[in-house]
Amino acid sequence: MLKQRIITALVLVALFLGALFLLPIQWFSMVTVAVILLGGWEWANLSNLNRALRFVFLAALGAALIGTAQYVFAMDFANPDTDRARQILAVACGWWALAFLWVQSYPASAMLWGNRWARGVIGLVVLVPAWLSMVILRGQDHGAWLVLFVVAVVVSADVGAYFVGRKFGRHKLAREVSPGKSWEGFFGGLGACLILALAVSMLLGLPLKNTLLFSFGILVTALASVIGDLVESMFKRHRGIKDSSRILPGHGGILDRLDSLSAALPVFTMAALASELPKYL
Repeated sequence: MLKQRIITALVLVALFLGALFLLPIQWFSMVTVAVILLGGWEWANLSNLNRALRFVFLAALGAALIGTAQYVFAMDFANPDTDRARQILAVACGWWALAFLWVQSYPASAMLWGNRWARGVIGLVVLVPAWLSMVILRGQDHGAWLVLFVVAVVVSADVGAYFVGRKFGRHKLAREVSPGKSWEGFFGGLGACLILALAVSMLLGLPLKNTLLFSFGILVTALASVIGDLVESMFKRHRGIKDSSRILPGHGGILDRLDSLSAALPVFTMAALASELPKYL
């Protein structure tokens, strides 16, 4: 199993980096649409939709992606309408704040979102802004590095949480959703992200004020990534499954790899647009 996980991970990293750095923005956008649609098929399963309704959900997701592209980009992916983008990303950020409350109150909160249609709508609110965020970041100056940096934040939060939680974890973060996660691990992940933020700030030569704002934005992004992970765990637990699918040998499904990133991307993109971060790169 370990060998299988390593091989799959190496293939995924190679494909991701190749698409991120080698493809033009239009092709990158189409590739990421395909990934989001695969994730949408898995989300339809999480929503307990039957096979026929899954195709209906995919059609709705595809229409939402096309509509979002026309609304924000006017099909010019290198020049998004940032005001319109902020409107959609604000909805996504608000959703993740609400989702955190639902995670904390699970399983009682299931009465609010447990209906399969409600879960389907939530899937659109999760997947469409995640795609929008990634394409907006990729279209910025040095955009490939911005996307890679968000991935680095998510990985830092995961790695920091794993090692600190394994050694010091005592107090459960969300016992009913993910019993293995602890508050100690959570703060360990935030600490790792803070170190990353300070290191990048020094590398870019940011002034003190900008360093503080940048570090705060990274911590909020890390917090969002944890919520994204917990929300998918909550949906899987409610559905009674371990993985969103078996499409990735040794790693489960697309959503199992994108859960944290789907929440981190809208938050980071909002912060990047507000702070004009790309101009410092």
